[in-house]
Amino acid sequence: MNSPNFRTLDLNLLRVFDEVMAERSLTRAARNLSLTQPAVSNALRRLRDTLGDELVQRSGQGMAPTPRALAIWPAVREALQQLQASLIPNEFVPLQAKATFVLAMADATAAELIPGLVETLEHEAPGVSMRVVPLTTRDPRRLLDEESCDLAVGYFPALLADLTARAQSGEALPFFYQRLYHGEYVCVMRKGHPLASGPLTLQRFCDARHMLVSFSGRAFGFIDEALATLGKKRHVVLTVNQFFTAGRVVANSNLLTVLPRHFVRVTGIAEQLELRPLPFAVSPVHVDAVWHRRSQQSSAHLWLRETLARAADKAFAA
Repeated sequence: MNSPNFRTLDLNLLRVFDEVMAERSLTRAARNLSLTQPAVSNALRRLRDTLGDELVQRSGQGMAPTPRALAIWPAVREALQQLQASLIPNEFVPLQAKATFVLAMADATAAELIPGLVETLEHEAPGVSMRVVPLTTRDPRRLLDEESCDLAVGYFPALLADLTARAQSGEALPFFYQRLYHGEYVCVMRKGHPLASGPLTLQRFCDARHMLVSFSGRAFGFIDEALATLGKKRHVVLTVNQFFTAGRVVANSNLLTVLPRHFVRVTGIAEQLELRPLPFAVSPVHVDAVWHRRSQQSSAHLWLRETLARAADKAFAA
């Protein structure tokens, strides 16, 4: 079988392929493309002949893609989106826009950034809405790949290390990021806790009972990793997935937890809590906004990123 010749490939076939993959239905794809179903079927047949693969097959009431189709679809979709953005630019006008953006972030991050975003929406973009969904991972690449969110905001050390390595080797970057603010983690306990008086030593910290905030539910976080390098470990007796929950529980128990210092001030119960520096070194915490490269040139996405950065600047201006 001869290899596909890109120079003779009809790019309209890729538009049909993208729509069929998105809808998993010839009928819906034809409707979206304003074509007849036979025209869609004929386009798929021509692309099958070119690529030497069935691409999709009937499965129940829909169409099931082949492994080859699943492998090439992300690249095809991204190329079509970038081509459209280049040839038919759609400038985003906030006052006139009707759009919804999805942001993935932890509750502590949302507590800092969302008030500023809401203020901007009210004054500059009344037709724009935001959906904030829970961030359940320290690696948001899958969320962004699957278009489950427009931006992921959080602490992503492994992702940033990978992007830095790729950039240094000259590779094209699949994701981009923007630093929003720096954070510091501190040990938090209730007022009057037995450890609130006197120095918080490493041994006293490890001997205490702890609560861990874990997005995934895994009872081992970056604090435990830092302790492990010292040959130490702490006793985690409770794991929760929200910072607000952690603050409320600590205020009413003898558990210790580790929270972002900046978050404590927006809990509403800061006066009930004691903050102590951690008795060991941990890496600085950077909060970044991360997005897929397909959104890099979008004027709407650029406005979103700039607006989020303004909200972060306002939240941490003092």
